[in-house]
Amino acid sequence: MVNKVILVGNLGRDPEMRSLPSGQPVANFSVATSRRYKDREGNRKDETEWHNVVCFGKQAEIAGQYLVKGKMVFIEGRIQTRSWEDKEGKKQYRTEIICENFQMLGGRGDGGGRASAPDGGREAEPAPDAGGFGDDDIPF
Repeated sequence: MVNKVILVGNLGRDPEMRSLPSGQPVANFSVATSRRYKDREGNRKDETEWHNVVCFGKQAEIAGQYLVKGKMVFIEGRIQTRSWEDKEGKKQYRTEIICENFQMLGGRGDGGGRASAPDGGREAEPAPDAGGFGDDDIPF
């Protein structure tokens, strides 16, 4: 079985930083991806999908320090859906991308650097010492 997500998109907001009771840092942010297609009448349409992304540990610290709204980012991770009961006792769900690795994308003017990019030629800068997390490292 495989649960693998790869996204290239733009941050919808600056990362929101918090810490787990254990002290481990957590960064939450949204990433927008878009697709362009033609409808039945031949008109071009743009469709945007918003993804909730969660980073833990060192990656969270780096995300909080370097990522800003509008920045293009490459995200690798897995899909996870959480559930909880709200104040009224109603069950709520949230689907998130648990980030295992990310790279900041863009040219030097965007704060990026020179490296081969997974998005077909754009310049990329790996997140400094972002490192990945295995399933045992996620505190859920």
